[in-house]
Amino acid sequence: MYKVFFKDRTVYFGDDFSKAFGKNKGLFYRYNNIQELNELVEVFFMLKQVKNLYIFHEDMLSLIEEFKSCFRFVEAGGGLVFNRQGEFLVIRRDGVWDLPKGKLEPGEDYETAALREVSEETGLQGLKLVQPVISTYHTYQQSDERILKKTRWFEMAYSGRGKPRPQSGEGITEAVWVVPGQTDFIRKNTYPSILDVLFIKHLL
Repeated sequence: MYKVFFKDRTVYFGDDFSKAFGKNKGLFYRYNNIQELNELVEVFFMLKQVKNLYIFHEDMLSLIEEFKSCFRFVEAGGGLVFNRQGEFLVIRRDGVWDLPKGKLEPGEDYETAALREVSEETGLQGLKLVQPVISTYHTYQQSDERILKKTRWFEMAYSGRGKPRPQSGEGITEAVWVVPGQTDFIRKNTYPSILDVLFIKHLL
C-alpha cells in the first residue's frame, strides 16, 4: 500500500477496501471523482484529530495521479551517508533530526540533485552513490498552496576524513555520525518519512 505523510499523520492508498477496513482505524474513502478527492484532502488537512486516511480505487496508478493533481508536485533527492566506520550521518534542521536532501534544480536528475544537496548541506566532498534506498512522499502547506514532495533517497559512501560542516543558511545547526542502533534521540524528534528510510536499512 502506498502512503503519503501529512507531518505525523498518514494517507494510505489501496485497492482492497474491505480488507483494510477490517484491520485499520481512520477515515475511509472510496474514490469517485477528482472534486470529491480535492475536498477530502482539504478536510484532512484541517481534521488534525484524524490520524489516518485510507483512499481506495481499483486502478492504483490513476488514483495516485489524481491525488498528485490536488497539489503542486515537487521532486527532491536525499542521501543516507555512511562513513568507513559504518556510521551514518544525520543533521539537525530547524530543531528536528533529519537527513540531508533538497529539491531538484532544472535539468537535474534525482542522483545529481541528491549528491549536490548532501554536499551543500553537510560540507562533505567526494561522496559516492551506492544504491537507491526508497522514495518517500510528504505534504505541507506554503502560504495557501498545498505541496506534495517526492524524495528519492540514495545510500552514499564517504571515505574522507573531513568533519561535516552544517549549512547554517538552511537552518542546519548540527551534523553528526551515528552508530546504527543508537538512535533513540532520533526516534524522539524526527519525521515519519525519515524513520521509514532508517527502518528499511535496519538502522533503528
